[in-house]
Amino acid sequence: MGQLDTKHLIGLLLGAEEDWPRAFEELLARVGPIRTTDGAAHDVSVQRLTIEPFDLRQDVRPDLVIDRLAYWYYHPREWLKKAALVNGTYLLNSPFTFQSMEKHSAYCAMLRLGLKVPQTVLVPYKHPVDNSRWAYTAAKYNRAFDLDTIAEKLGYPLFMKPFDGGGWRGVSRVRNRDELHRAYDDSGEMLMHLQESIEGYDVFARSLTVGAETMVMNFRPELPMHDRYAVSHDFLTAETGAEVLAISRLINAFFRWEFNSCEVLVRGTEVYPIDYANACPDIAITSLHYYFPWAISALLKWSLFCTVTGRRPRLDLETAKYFEIADSDRTYAEKLTAYAALSETYFQTERYTEFCASVLPDMDDIVREWVRSPEFDALLVDTVRATYPQAEHERFLAHFRGLLGLWKTDNAI
Repeated sequence: MGQLDTKHLIGLLLGAEEDWPRAFEELLARVGPIRTTDGAAHDVSVQRLTIEPFDLRQDVRPDLVIDRLAYWYYHPREWLKKAALVNGTYLLNSPFTFQSMEKHSAYCAMLRLGLKVPQTVLVPYKHPVDNSRWAYTAAKYNRAFDLDTIAEKLGYPLFMKPFDGGGWRGVSRVRNRDELHRAYDDSGEMLMHLQESIEGYDVFARSLTVGAETMVMNFRPELPMHDRYAVSHDFLTAETGAEVLAISRLINAFFRWEFNSCEVLVRGTEVYPIDYANACPDIAITSLHYYFPWAISALLKWSLFCTVTGRRPRLDLETAKYFEIADSDRTYAEKLTAYAALSETYFQTERYTEFCASVLPDMDDIVREWVRSPEFDALLVDTVRATYPQAEHERFLAHFRGLLGLWKTDNAI
C-alpha cells in the first residue's frame, strides 16, 4: 500500500462548460491508478475548483490546473498566478503569457520569427476609457489620423478585430468605407486591429494543440458551429501540413501555451497565420464531434504526464533562443526546422511518447470502449438537450451520432 500513497490531484477551473469536464472525469475513472516503469503506483483524481477568498500563503492542493476561466475573470486569474509563483502548480495555460501576450503580441512575435502574418495596423480607441488623465494626454499628444487612408492601403475587404481577441468578439469583415466607419464606431472602448484579408484562400486550417500533440483540422467558419470542423484527413499536402504543424507548435512552445488553438489560411503553397492566441480553445462535443475523443484523451494523457513525472512549469520564455534563429541567414524552411527542434525540446515529445507507450499502453483501447459505452451516449444526449431547442434534439443527436459512429469505424481495431 505504500506505493499507492503517491496521490495527485488535477483541478478544473471551469465556466459554463459541462460536456468535456464530465468526459475528462469519466475517462480518468476508467484509466484508474497507473504504475510507472520504476514500479511506483500513482492514484490521480480530479476536482472541480470553486472561487472564494484565498490567503496568499495557503497551500494549493492540485498538482495541475486546467484553466477555462481566468482569461475572462480576474479573481481566478490572480489565484492561478499565486498558485504558480508560490506553490509551483502546473497550469494549462499560463496566465502570465496570456495576459501580457494576447493576439497583438502573438502577431508581433510571429513577425519577428519570420512568419507570413497578413498586413496589420493597430488603431487608437474610438472611445477612449473614461479617465481624466487619458483625456489630457490624448488632447496633447494624440495625432489625428485618416482611417480611410489606412484601410485603402490595406485594401478591401479587410478585417477589424480586437487586439486581444476573445471568441470572435467584435470581429467584422469590412467591404467598403461605410462598413469601415460603422465597425469602428461600434468598437467603442475596444482597441482594434485592421488586418489585410487573404482573399481566395484554399483552406482554413485550425490546429488544436494539447501539450505534445496537435490535431490540424479543416475549419469552415462560414458554417454553423456544429458543421465547422469537416472530417477530412488529406485536405493539405504533406509539405503544407508539416508547415502548419510546425508553426502551431512553434507558437505554443514560444509562449508556453500548452492548450491552445491556432488558425491559418492556406493559399496555394503559402501559409498565413491569422489567429494564434486562444486561451480557452473550443473542445465542445457539439463542435469537435469526430475529433472529441482525441481531444479528451490527449488532454488527459498530457495532464497525467505532467502530474506523474513532476514536469515543472516554465515561466521564463527564453525568447533569445528563438530570435537567434530568426536573425540568422537560414532560409524560411531551415528556420522552421530549427524552431521545431526547440519546440520538441520544450514539450519533451520523446519522453512524452515513451510515457504514453510504457505507462498508458491501453489508453487507445480504453478510449474506444468509452466512446462505445452508454455513459458516453448519455453525455452526448445531455449536451444536445442543454444546447439546442427541444424540436431539434433528434436531428442533432442523429447528426453527432453519425459523426461519432464514423470515428468508431475509423478507430476500430
